[in-house]
Amino acid sequence: MDFKLPKYNAPNWQDEKLIKSQDVKLSPAKADGILPDGFYLTSIYPEYIKLNRKWELVEENIPFTLLVVKDGIIIPTEAENIKEKDLVVCTNITDGSDGLFVNENPFDGLEYNFDLLSYDVSGSEKYDKMMSVLEAERNNENGYIVWVLGPAVVFDYDTRVALTELIEEGYVDCLMAGNAMATHDLEGGYLETALGQNIYTQESMPNGHYNHLDTINEARRLGSVEAFVESGEVEDGLMKKLIENKIPYVLAGSIRDDGPLPPVYADSFEAVMAMEEELKKATLVITLATQLHSVGAASMVPCYRVENGEIRPVYVYSIDISDYSTASVMRVRDNYGVESFLTNVQDFSYIMKQKLIR
Repeated sequence: MDFKLPKYNAPNWQDEKLIKSQDVKLSPAKADGILPDGFYLTSIYPEYIKLNRKWELVEENIPFTLLVVKDGIIIPTEAENIKEKDLVVCTNITDGSDGLFVNENPFDGLEYNFDLLSYDVSGSEKYDKMMSVLEAERNNENGYIVWVLGPAVVFDYDTRVALTELIEEGYVDCLMAGNAMATHDLEGGYLETALGQNIYTQESMPNGHYNHLDTINEARRLGSVEAFVESGEVEDGLMKKLIENKIPYVLAGSIRDDGPLPPVYADSFEAVMAMEEELKKATLVITLATQLHSVGAASMVPCYRVENGEIRPVYVYSIDISDYSTASVMRVRDNYGVESFLTNVQDFSYIMKQKLIR
């Protein structure tokens, strides 16, 4: 299936409302972390603000943040990072009449097609489309494919192997997960178990519930996951392959993590900032078997990127056995530029490997 990026539907700048509107209102923050009244939170869509009588695109947008203008530059900013006297965009009108325009129909065909829930469209057609997007982004020199993974992906031997091969073949530019996914993947490469069960037979090992703690302990003793992998003690797995190929990863911690592993962000805000830094580059995001990390990542990615001076779409795919999880991702994306697969990670990963790696 050939894949072509849809063209951008630019706003009609001849619209009298856009021509006659005043510059957007900018109000100073009252103190560090204290927002001015009427502040605006960004969306996933392309947004323009009028400055000095000229419409300017928010080029590196981050949804659900504030817009700060500094020396004529528009900077999406988390509320926690707002500083006293920062000039913040303040309006709740998005049709352009008040200096802010949100383009809610930037690309044709990206609205979620609920017909795909019917039997009129085969599952193989959805897979074929996704494979086309993946191939296109892998071959695009500016493509950046981010995977967001839950621990279920490393509890099964075939799933773990399939995802490892996808990393090796260049289909992963960044990986995001929590402490559990990385820990149990390393456990698999170190002790051949995940949560104490043999990763191939799922047989519980004697005292296997200690295995993930022994794995964390060894990584901490050596000082880093990289040192753990380089020691030769980790035979295989996703983390090993990421490190060998110098692919960045972000591990965000949660309440009651064991350890955690050395690179895990225990501070949730630091984790958000690290994720945003990678997601700024994303052209395709695939979330797999993790609700909270999936929703978190999906809420940080706009539906567009500026690439070589052109505005192009960003695609998001949500894969989970739970329809609540996929529906949550779709909801935070406003059902735009997002597709969902209601399936288990084992089947999905195996099909991906069969279709992409020949």
